[in-house]
Amino acid sequence: MTHVFDAPQDALSYADRVARTVPMYRDVHRMATILMAEHAPEDARILVLGAGGGLETKAFAEARPGWTFDAVDPAAAMLDLAVKTLEPHASRVRFHHGYIDDAPPGPFAAATSLLTLHFLAPDERLRTAAAVRQRLSPGAPYVVVHASIPHRDDAERALWMRRHRANVVASGVDPADADRMITVVNDEVPVLTPAQDRTILEQAGFTDVTEFFSAFIFRGWVGYA
Repeated sequence: MTHVFDAPQDALSYADRVARTVPMYRDVHRMATILMAEHAPEDARILVLGAGGGLETKAFAEARPGWTFDAVDPAAAMLDLAVKTLEPHASRVRFHHGYIDDAPPGPFAAATSLLTLHFLAPDERLRTAAAVRQRLSPGAPYVVVHASIPHRDDAERALWMRRHRANVVASGVDPADADRMITVVNDEVPVLTPAQDRTILEQAGFTDVTEFFSAFIFRGWVGYA
């Protein structure tokens, strides 16, 4: 199937776009590394589901030289970019084109899904999270970050989207491009509330699910297999 990031031009512009769109984008990589390293040994095997252009895997690899990685992504163009991004660490990374069912069975010492799960409908999100858990060693951490909008009603959701747009524009994105981003999120991305996201992780079998990151419309959690 064709993926939203399959166009080569979209892949090439992704790094700049996501850095302007997601607050503390690089800091999220560092926080994810810290959360995984609490439990993962020096020679850990890490599952990176939704590896994108390879930026988070590069950050993990630079921070932990003994870790190896299985990087999974459904967008061929993004995976090609990841191969180039991770060339200095090529011996430590295996690439897999596809979704969670295309990932190796593990066991993995930790896993991440950064800016990934919000593209999945609730049922598929639950199935994916459960499949990640099946691939993790007991007690292994799963770190997720994605759009998750608190709202009691449409007015509150609209308020958070206005704040997100203002932040994106303030980061240097053209207002017209920001408007298009908002339209895509509203019309095409099945964003849930933080409570719903936490419940999905718990239903997938993760324990001690804790929110560690919150910035406008983005949230992050860590849970344990």
